[in-house]
Amino acid sequence: MTAPLIQAQEIKTWIFDLDNTLYRTTPGMLQQTDELMGTFISNFLNVDRAEARRIQKSYFRSYGLTLRGLMLQHSLNPQLYIDHLSQLDLTDIKADPKLSSCLAELPGKKIIHTNAFTYHTHQVMERLGITQHFDGIFDISDADYIPKPAIEPYRMLCDLYDIQASCAVMVEDISRNLEPAAALGMTTVWIQTNTSWAKNVTETGHIDHVITDLTGFLENLIKRG
Repeated sequence: MTAPLIQAQEIKTWIFDLDNTLYRTTPGMLQQTDELMGTFISNFLNVDRAEARRIQKSYFRSYGLTLRGLMLQHSLNPQLYIDHLSQLDLTDIKADPKLSSCLAELPGKKIIHTNAFTYHTHQVMERLGITQHFDGIFDISDADYIPKPAIEPYRMLCDLYDIQASCAVMVEDISRNLEPAAALGMTTVWIQTNTSWAKNVTETGHIDHVITDLTGFLENLIKRG
């Protein structure tokens, strides 16, 4: 069954993921992130880089977020990790005037829900030139360090911003992160990318719309009104 068209005027809240949704991470950024995480884990746990990488990937698979695994298994103070990852060079992210224009015209409240942290989110928004269009950021600390796709943070988000799920749209690049949104009654939009986690996706019953171009998608919604 084809999902009904989204009527922009009927949507009260737009919820966007950040990385690979509002912009695309570059190979250089991904490599640098891996390097920063590897260095941190190696130093924190006093292991070599090969073991650090194994732990990083294992915790990501098991807990949905490497940080979560380090907190649960090794009592890590999350701020130490956040401070280290904040060294990420964001110069690959350029201003996106077309996206900014679409967000300005899009009616309703706009919120970012990310497994990243607020400092990173603010930096990215400033580089994109979209900060002024958003009403809030719900980051991993707001979620008590429980990452998507656990449903608890979605409920916390809705409570915090008084979101009526049936009048909300969530946009994400990781398909499984849309499952809780759909369960709560939100309309779901999956941005399909060429990343490894976007391949071989078979469970799509919770996805209402599949897109590859966020700006083009929003432009069409605005034109329809």
